[in-house]
Amino acid sequence: MFFIGVFQKYIMRLIVFFLIFISLNKLAMAEEKKAYFAGGCFWCVEEAFEKTPGVLKAISGYTGGDLKNPTYEQVTYNETGHYEAVEVVYDSKVISYKQLLDVFWKNIDPYDAKGQFCDKGSSYLTAVFYQNDEEKLAFEDSKKKLGKSDISDFVTHLKKLDVFYPAEDYHQDYYKNNPIRYKLYKTGCGRVQRLKKIWD
Repeated sequence: MFFIGVFQKYIMRLIVFFLIFISLNKLAMAEEKKAYFAGGCFWCVEEAFEKTPGVLKAISGYTGGDLKNPTYEQVTYNETGHYEAVEVVYDSKVISYKQLLDVFWKNIDPYDAKGQFCDKGSSYLTAVFYQNDEEKLAFEDSKKKLGKSDISDFVTHLKKLDVFYPAEDYHQDYYKNNPIRYKLYKTGCGRVQRLKKIWD
C-alpha cells in the first residue's frame, strides 16, 4: 500500500507539471496584440469581446480625452473628451483585427449620435481608436463590407489612439462579478433588442 501511495503521488505530480508546461507553451506561442474600441457602456463591450474566441482579455477604461488618469465620475459627468472604451488583448494567430471589427459593429448601434441605448452623453459615443494606418484602413473596409445601404448615416468615430487609462477595479469583469445587476441593467437598457433590430 505504501508503494502504491507513493506511485500515485508521483503520477499526480507528473500530471500537474505536464499541465503547467502545456499552459506556458500556449502563452509562449500566442502572438498578443491590442485593439481599442468604444461602444457605449464598457461592461457590455468587455463581455462581448471576452466571449470571442482568440481574445485573451478585455480591460474597461477611458481614452480620447486630455485629462490624465480620469475617474468614472469625471468622464461621465464632466466634458473630459474621454470615451468609455475597452482595451482588447487578442491572439492574432487565432483572430484578426478585421474580425474584431466585425464583433465591434455587431455590438453597437452605429446610428446613435447621442450615446448608446439607454446611456446618453459624449462618454457613451461609439468609436474605433486606431494605432496605425493598417487599422485605419481596416475600419473603412469593414464598414463597407457590412452591406448596409445607409452607412453614410453611421456616426461611429474613427480616432487615433493616444493614451488608454484602465478604469477602476470595480468596473473590471463587471458582468462576471455582478451577474444579476448586470443582467438587469443590460435588459432594461434595451441593448439586445436594438441590436437584433439593426443586425438580424
